[in-house]
Amino acid sequence: MSSDIAIRVKNVGKCYEMYGKPSHRLWQTLSMGRKKFYKEFWALRDINFEVKRGECVGIIGRNGSGKSTLLQIITGTLNPTNGNVEVCGRIAALLELGSGFNPEFTGRENVYMNATILGLTKAEIDAKYDEIVAFADIGDFIDQPVKTYSSGMMVRLAFAVAINVDPQIMIVDEALSVGDELFQRKCFSRIEAIRQSGSTILFVSHSGSTIVDLCDHAILLDAGEKLAMGIPKQIVGRYQKLLYAPLDKQHAIREQIRRMSEQFSISAQSPEVGLHDQAKTSQSSRAQQEETFDPYLKPTSTIEYETHGVNIETPMILTLEGVQVNNLVRGRTYRYSYKVHFEKSAANVRFGMLLKTISGVELGGCISARSLQDSLPYVEAGAVYSVEFRFCCSLNAGVYFLNSGVVGDINGAEGYLHRLVDIAMFRVMPDTDGFLTGIVDFGFFPEIEQVFTSEMQE
Repeated sequence: MSSDIAIRVKNVGKCYEMYGKPSHRLWQTLSMGRKKFYKEFWALRDINFEVKRGECVGIIGRNGSGKSTLLQIITGTLNPTNGNVEVCGRIAALLELGSGFNPEFTGRENVYMNATILGLTKAEIDAKYDEIVAFADIGDFIDQPVKTYSSGMMVRLAFAVAINVDPQIMIVDEALSVGDELFQRKCFSRIEAIRQSGSTILFVSHSGSTIVDLCDHAILLDAGEKLAMGIPKQIVGRYQKLLYAPLDKQHAIREQIRRMSEQFSISAQSPEVGLHDQAKTSQSSRAQQEETFDPYLKPTSTIEYETHGVNIETPMILTLEGVQVNNLVRGRTYRYSYKVHFEKSAANVRFGMLLKTISGVELGGCISARSLQDSLPYVEAGAVYSVEFRFCCSLNAGVYFLNSGVVGDINGAEGYLHRLVDIAMFRVMPDTDGFLTGIVDFGFFPEIEQVFTSEMQE
């Protein structure tokens, strides 16, 4: 295996034997393989991909898509039916709550046992023990049997062990969804530090924003197949389209995603990145900045959800005077508007929008009603609504994207009647006279004052 490859998965498949009755297992044994008394269930089929050293790769997919099975095969706790996996480096895996823990042992005893399994000597564990306990932050429970722990305490301790063994490859399976916000933030901060140290990270998450924020690449699994691999923002968008698709359309959408993956190299740099760079170098003087409209500033990553008799039309950004623009000036107020045409009647209707960065991180959004009780109870077929959201452009220079969505009652549950992801984009022009950094303008203003001099000391 090449020296720059940490994980290589080649033609991996996993098949389970599904028996209708317990007695069928005996009959299968007695038949000596001459007859099948079971049905085959392929949890994974022909999975291929490589992860380079130092990369962070996220795996996303609907429940039952084979994500956890794939991670178990990579870590070696499960054998594939066919294909093979090559791993180069020490692995620290957090596959499920308390995996590898003995419930009768205390937390302290489990720390030593798990760290030993991960390859540390007793002396190395002794040196890291205080740091592990401090990170887990479970107090005196460290000397209590693990069977008395809550799920949150269990994952705290398991994660604390996994990240303190200096892993070359770290694998996490959705465990970070457990625990309070402070602990989750601590986990993500440590993951980022591990990533910056050059370690490889592979993790499963149902959170699209987490995948986009942390990962270099993303993999979309569905029904045991790898549908696509590439830029996280694009992969998450396709996952969401599949997730919210009606049952009778899911097969067609899966095939569409597969064809898109085959026809285009989604690992190449997206066109919007070039626009982001242009935004940094154009319009250098704030005094000359005025809102303008660039007809060539159009998103190429738009994803449209299946419509349920509702269509979003003509989304655009306007000034307060009603002029269409997409080159915006920081600090000014704009209107994001679109029209909604109801071809069918709908109940409990709400309208929404979402603003995202070029990498897909969700910065904020708004919905027209806080709850179903405040929504439009009924909309007649043929009605057209004009929807508008005012927002202050408190963003620093860069390119940003907007979503539009309409939710309502679908077979007794709230769902998207229509949704357009990345349907509009805009550029915030740079202010060379400013001193702000990052994405959001919080109104920071520096004040510097000298309070000590050598003369004062004399």
